[in-house]
Amino acid sequence: KIVATEPVEAQLLGGKPWGAHKIQGWTPDFVPDVIKNAMKANGGPVWDELEPVTDAESIEASRLLAMKEGIFTGISGGGSFAAALKVAEKAPAGSVILAMLPDTGERYLSTALFEGINDGTDIIE
Repeated sequence: KIVATEPVEAQLLGGKPWGAHKIQGWTPDFVPDVIKNAMKANGGPVWDELEPVTDAESIEASRLLAMKEGIFTGISGGGSFAAALKVAEKAPAGSVILAMLPDTGERYLSTALFEGINDGTDIIE
């Protein structure tokens, strides 16, 4: 089963209008040709389910991956992981879920991903 995800604010795959969002690299304001061509060849969507995620869910999931698993990913990776968590909540026991994390977090140090995280937060008191 293929589950696609996209920003709640820009659900172009879901047939909704584009809106501004903080998930950089996702749904700029068009559906890429590779997806359009696959849909044309398939006669419709190439996914089984759409699981949209919010900016806040994406940022929270990215931070969770960094804190709990040591995986430093960007907001889009957090979005993929947030969608995977939603899928996992509904999946039958024993299901295997693969979430692809499309980026590293280092290029997002000056974005909303690290908003409110101050220098020196790794100092133990």
